[in-house]
Order: sequence, then C-alpha cells, then structure tokens
Amino acid sequence: MKYMLLIYSSEDGWNEDERKKCMVESMGIASELEQQGKWIASSPLHSVTTATSVRVREGKRQITDGPFAETTEQLGGYYIIDVDDLDEAIAIAERLPPAKKGTVEIRPIETLPDVPS
Repeated sequence: MKYMLLIYSSEDGWNEDERKKCMVESMGIASELEQQGKWIASSPLHSVTTATSVRVREGKRQITDGPFAETTEQLGGYYIIDVDDLDEAIAIAERLPPAKKGTVEIRPIETLPDVPS
C-alpha cells in the first residue's frame, strides 16, 4: 500500500546544525527504504515564505502569497512509501527526525483506475 508521509514543523524551530543533521538522517532513512524497495520519493520543500496559493471562486482565479492556512507548523517535506500496511508506515514515520519536533501525517494514496502510472 502506498502512503504519503507529510512532514510538518515550525520553520523557526530548527537551527542550522539541527536542520543539517535532520537532512542527513532523513536521507539515510530514504536510502535504507530504497534498498528495501519501499521508497518512492521524498523531498524537503522550500520555506513557506515562497508559497503561492491559487483558488478559483465563481470562475475567477485568486492568487495569494503564502500558504493555504496560517498555522504554527508548516508543511516542510514529504515521503512517498510503498509498505505492507499502516503499522509499517507508522514505524517509519516515528523514525523520521521531524517527528521529534513536529508532526508526521500519514495518508494512504488512493489508486485511480485507468490512470497511467
């Protein structure tokens, strides 16, 4: 089953040394998962200050700078994994360094029929 692990944390909650250590540890986990055939993709995202949100209301496009919602924790990255079940996804999520300072949200990826892979 494929899952997306959404990484949320406060952008100002990490100093530069912590951020570098987090990246190295996260890349190690991704490499380990890839060797096991369970890693599909992962990446950090640029700062929430670079976000642009688009909405269409009554046929009119609305563009705003910034994230969709103002929160203390922002979406900072993601993993896409292919594992046996939710328990295995949870076990991976709890190993990710951002789980210690923020939140890792786990969402199953819905497979649509007749969509090219």
